[in-house]
Amino acid sequence: MRHRGRHRRRRRGRALRAFLTGTALALTAAATMISASQATVTDEGPGALKPLTASAEKAKLGLTEELVPQADLNRLAAAMGRPVGVSAVLATADRTLRNTTGCSTAERGALPVSPVAARAYCWDADDTEGWQPGAVTTSGDADDDGVWGTNRVILSGWSRTGGATADRGLARVAFVDANDLGHLSYTWVLLAVPVDGGRDYRGLVSHVSGMVWYQDKLLVTADDGDSTALYVYDMNRVQRATVTDDAVGRVAGGWSAHGNRFVLPAVGSYRLDDAQDAPHPTTVSLDRSTAPDTLVAGEWTLDGADRGARLWRYPFSRAQGHQGLLATDTYGHARASEAYETKVTDMRGVLAYQDEWYVSRAAGARERHGTLWRQTTDKADGSGAAECGSSGSHLCWSGRTESLSYWAESGEVWTQSGRMLFATALASLDKSAQ
Repeated sequence: MRHRGRHRRRRRGRALRAFLTGTALALTAAATMISASQATVTDEGPGALKPLTASAEKAKLGLTEELVPQADLNRLAAAMGRPVGVSAVLATADRTLRNTTGCSTAERGALPVSPVAARAYCWDADDTEGWQPGAVTTSGDADDDGVWGTNRVILSGWSRTGGATADRGLARVAFVDANDLGHLSYTWVLLAVPVDGGRDYRGLVSHVSGMVWYQDKLLVTADDGDSTALYVYDMNRVQRATVTDDAVGRVAGGWSAHGNRFVLPAVGSYRLDDAQDAPHPTTVSLDRSTAPDTLVAGEWTLDGADRGARLWRYPFSRAQGHQGLLATDTYGHARASEAYETKVTDMRGVLAYQDEWYVSRAAGARERHGTLWRQTTDKADGSGAAECGSSGSHLCWSGRTESLSYWAESGEVWTQSGRMLFATALASLDKSAQ
């Protein structure tokens, strides 16, 4: 049913303005980027990670959990219909990604030079026009056997950069059926936030630069322009849209999800504590090599900034009834268990596994490729990155990978850049950075 009702978007105004301001600042920074700091890092490397052990430094990283009242979620579900899970969404996957051989030379240019991708796919240009690629997470994050139910799944986040001004910053996720890696199919799900006590919802405003699927929860970085750092989604609470419209939320005749079949409403969030200089996490990943499993986070800093970026981790909860959420105290406070500083600026994705950290740095204004640094806290080991070309340059990685997701079952790290979704063996990343 096609409905052209009156769009109600004023609720997104403040978040939209914050999103656009952040985007404008990022574009300005990119346009005025100076290559001096890039040369320094490329030639000498960022060195070892610096542990941040002072309690005052770690206190800045605290978060407070705020869950949506169950009554609000029930009210929304009662109005929209019974929620569905991942398998129901995948059953409608009718769009396909092209394998590498079907991708253009320009599209394949977003792939890393070294180490090479083990597998790669490209998104349809028409389907992603006006949208910017963000983070990737998989069923390898959700469950240690790599399967959710009976499905292997990849989630790919995108944010709206084109179209009507009121739609800028909207976030959607492609649910990709990865059971057959020779033929990936997908469908879109809009991310939303319940409002008015669960009587309506608004679109999430986010670059989706960080996203982790852990157990039945999906954690997504936020750009709402306030203290919210992460939104939490329940993968068993996907709602069906009943109206095909560009509007978002309740409209005459039913519920709309900006033209998508499904909408996923948030069930909670984590907001920054009121500490001065508290960093917004811009990228997140999962580390299963720790006990308990931890959420790894990193911040973005301006290229050539006076300081590098902070990297830190939060333990996941083991408490019954709190699955997929961060460990908190009785007041709902989540505390960082470790924190470090890297000299890498303009950092995008971060991944930690055992004693090693992998940090991706975006390409400079005049560069096609970025750098993926491997770092440890060992000053003797320091840092390393792949070398490529006759000059032995470290500019070998993809130009802009917002996240890094390790699928332990296959030993591969998944990410995306431009219109390319690709995976590289973790062993190759490690070997190339020696």
